[in-house]
Amino acid sequence: MAFEGLTEKLSAAFKRLRGKGRLTENDVKEAMREIRLALLEADVSYKVVKDFVKSVTERAVGTDVLESLTPAQMIVKIVNEELTKLMGSDNQRITISPKPPTVVMLVGLQGAGKTTNGAKLAGLMQKQGHRPLLVACDVYRPAAIKQLEVCGEKLGIPVFQMGQGDPVEIAKQAVLHARQHGNDFVFLDTAGRLHIDETLMAELQTIKQTVKPDETLLVVDAMTGQDAVNAAQSFNDQLDIDGVMLTKLDGDARGGAALSVKAVTGKPIKFAGVGEKLDQIEPFHPDRMASRILGMGDVLTLIEKAEQAFDEKKARELEQKLGTDKFTLADFYDQLEQLRNMGDMQDLLKMVPGMSSMKNVQVDEGAMKRMAALIQSMTPYERDNPSCLNHSRKQRICRGSGVGIEDLNRLLKQFDAMNQMMRRMKNPKAMRKMRRMGGFPGLPM
Repeated sequence: MAFEGLTEKLSAAFKRLRGKGRLTENDVKEAMREIRLALLEADVSYKVVKDFVKSVTERAVGTDVLESLTPAQMIVKIVNEELTKLMGSDNQRITISPKPPTVVMLVGLQGAGKTTNGAKLAGLMQKQGHRPLLVACDVYRPAAIKQLEVCGEKLGIPVFQMGQGDPVEIAKQAVLHARQHGNDFVFLDTAGRLHIDETLMAELQTIKQTVKPDETLLVVDAMTGQDAVNAAQSFNDQLDIDGVMLTKLDGDARGGAALSVKAVTGKPIKFAGVGEKLDQIEPFHPDRMASRILGMGDVLTLIEKAEQAFDEKKARELEQKLGTDKFTLADFYDQLEQLRNMGDMQDLLKMVPGMSSMKNVQVDEGAMKRMAALIQSMTPYERDNPSCLNHSRKQRICRGSGVGIEDLNRLLKQFDAMNQMMRRMKNPKAMRKMRRMGGFPGLPM
């Protein structure tokens, strides 16, 4: 995941500060030197780093900080606030046209991920109740139109295309089509180049002048570091973009683009692609990203992912079952699947405050897959009555799932422990006793 190296170095700098009872100006300057090096290694623009460190230093050497009982915490707070400010302070939304459709023009260099991430953005709007239309304006790249159609088919979103025609005319006709067919969002997937050239910019400027998009979004590959920032500046100078979408933040990008692009262009980062799947896109929240960079977690995004993944109807049914002691392996499987739908478990773990600094904590996603396979290999009766699982039944289930008997025994043991915990939760006396003991007996909490 992006920012891992930066997070480690910043955490090490803050750890040294926490070891001191009181801070001197020299302590602060030493910490700022380490922060400067960490940011430069993360491929953040030199000018941005210089201004950032200057701003933090001016606030950190103030009397309120140096004489505070917890000066190290005060400095972490200042760095957090300045990082948030650097990335744009607040989440910026797409400008909605008062007269539908809202036209969003996606621009960027070839390979940045315009086509896929444009489809992701359309999918996000669809989830919010809109009726988007994807438009194939990239008539130069081989299979670009087909790629957009495949993405649209997976998401259930219509794609407007006129083959290898004039991109300006395609964009114009697409907007007319959207008005006639009730599409309230139009996403123009324009052509990119391997580098910025006059032909590319002239075409994009003509499209913009013709259809007058409500939003011009620049799609930037976070993996390209300073090149991404330079490209962003060029596109902004010639097209006056309205915002940026960062892609590939789930990779090993050092994060410099995210920390530099707003400061260099003055335009906000509005969305971030965080995976290869078509639902892996997030609105970009500078405050949450700053918390992640500083290893403080991101509880709000974690909650939002849980709300999207968990079925409210199934949650109510589960609550009723818990009241009647009817929690079964089928229910356990449902919970397991909804947890897996939230995304990569290792990435989710990093959103929990304090967990990013724990290097040895690993989530065994293979174990979750094995548990799901075992439950799927059971009959409905066995899922409802796991106590009936004798040796011959267990052997049949293991053969059917391709999983070992020790994994099945482990699953049954975990299911039994969860059942016991839920029964105890219904007993007020037991709950009070558990709170005094600091958790549930027998379970690592």
